[in-house]
Amino acid sequence: MGRMTAAAASARRVLLAAPRGYCAGVDRAVIAVEEALKQYGAPVYVRHEIVHNKYVVKMLERKGAVFVERTEEVPPGNIVMFSAHGVSPEVHEEARRGKLATIDATCPLVTKVHKEAVRFANEDYDILLIGHEGHEEVIGTTGEAPEHITLVDGPDDVAKVEVRDPDKIVWLSQTTLSVDETMETVERLQEKFPNLISPPSDDICYATQNRQVAVKMLGADSDLVIVVGSQNSSNSKRLVEVALNAGARASYLVDGAEEADEAWLEGVTTVGVTSGASVPEVLVDGVLEWLAERGYGDVDVVQPVEESITFSLPKELRRDLRAEAAAALAGDE
Repeated sequence: MGRMTAAAASARRVLLAAPRGYCAGVDRAVIAVEEALKQYGAPVYVRHEIVHNKYVVKMLERKGAVFVERTEEVPPGNIVMFSAHGVSPEVHEEARRGKLATIDATCPLVTKVHKEAVRFANEDYDILLIGHEGHEEVIGTTGEAPEHITLVDGPDDVAKVEVRDPDKIVWLSQTTLSVDETMETVERLQEKFPNLISPPSDDICYATQNRQVAVKMLGADSDLVIVVGSQNSSNSKRLVEVALNAGARASYLVDGAEEADEAWLEGVTTVGVTSGASVPEVLVDGVLEWLAERGYGDVDVVQPVEESITFSLPKELRRDLRAEAAAALAGDE
């Protein structure tokens, strides 16, 4: 880096977003894996990454969690946990056929969207699900009523949407999208289908919204915004987009300080820092240390909203799942 004047160097600062990091659904899912390992011993199988964060997955693997992509990979008579993103009814059926005891760590806010999908499908609505193709949450929700659900992957997808009856349609959405982009998609859908119904509650989760509100404030005041999160984390990637749209000159997604690049700091006085909903605080601390070593030790917290939501642990953790799995294997159930 070129030499900065003393005045410019002293003006360097970090704006740290709050809220950031773990949301209530992620906290619940990660604790559920740790509790299951404590209660039932290893291995506890987890179908799909419990949350979209490399560090968290590796940490749980070290404790004895085994991550699989397909239910069939779990040997009969074992315990399998479903990730925070939710699964379709077909996956619950696979677990029954595979003689497995299950723990469902689906985020309650995702479960709410599943229930809405089932209810509207039962009333024979066409459901327009706003979300990203291939994302686990979208696969799980679609599986609740595949013949009623059409995926709408952003505003540009609206033109090709077809429905049976334009007077009987509703939109739902993936919980981790960008609030602004979703509303743009909804507005386009409403132009095309004036009688489109909105869900009874806004599907985008409180934590996704709060993190985006905070990063908007960062983006408006920062030259550079560093978002801590993994590449497969939808809500983390959206934070980068929101920061850039809010006015940040640059924004990057990193799993941790080891991925940060000193070249990003060239000519930068204000750095915004935030993290996605599946990111432990230790990774953010690492980025703050990395910045402090490079002269950005002055940290101001930007907190537009307070969060106090918590969810209770999955009820299956109160049962003897090893015994249930053994009974399933013996064919007693």
